[in-house]
Amino acid sequence: MKKLLMIVSGADSLTLADGTSHPTGFWAEEVVESVRVLREAGIEVTVATPGGVVPTVDKASLDGKFDQAVEELADLRTPATLAEQKASDFDAIYLPGGHGPMADLAFDRALGSLLADFHDNDKLVAALCHGPAGLLSAVRADGTFVFAGKEMAVFSDDEERQGGLAVPYSVSDRLAELGARLASGEPWSSTVVVDGRLVTGQNPQSTVATATQVAALL
Repeated sequence: MKKLLMIVSGADSLTLADGTSHPTGFWAEEVVESVRVLREAGIEVTVATPGGVVPTVDKASLDGKFDQAVEELADLRTPATLAEQKASDFDAIYLPGGHGPMADLAFDRALGSLLADFHDNDKLVAALCHGPAGLLSAVRADGTFVFAGKEMAVFSDDEERQGGLAVPYSVSDRLAELGARLASGEPWSSTVVVDGRLVTGQNPQSTVATATQVAALL
């Protein structure tokens, strides 16, 4: 059985561009539907968070459709600790979104080291929506970005503007500055980009397609 490590943000707030604090967390659909698709494909999923904290769901993602599923997903109540995970124990790593990753995963050194290990050992790396913010952590000691030159999708600036949240930085801009090649679809379209062993999805509309692609590659 293939094994996948899902890293979920442990953040519950994001400091916006104007300095105010905005409640956030993980996006319900991106975690619930990704876990469903992966497990239905026979993949063993382990959920981990920074410090092993119980993650906070972004209440904006609870519209009645995924509320009960979030409550029933036991993995979210007892997550593993990110810093204790080893790439050698898994076949893939998966970073779902919500704005939470912008607050913690983007700066998590343990995640950066883990991502480098997955990449260097030719293992599958996947990130969805704001999950690619976590890829920002993957900068080596010499300053080089692990995923430089890779083509990837991420929640676009157009989608960010239409969503109306004044985020503190553009994830796509920061990835581009580090050498990533951004490939955006139309706002709110299901867009998945595969570049070698890197799979990225643009937004919540891309969740099922992203997880399905990861399952197929595994």
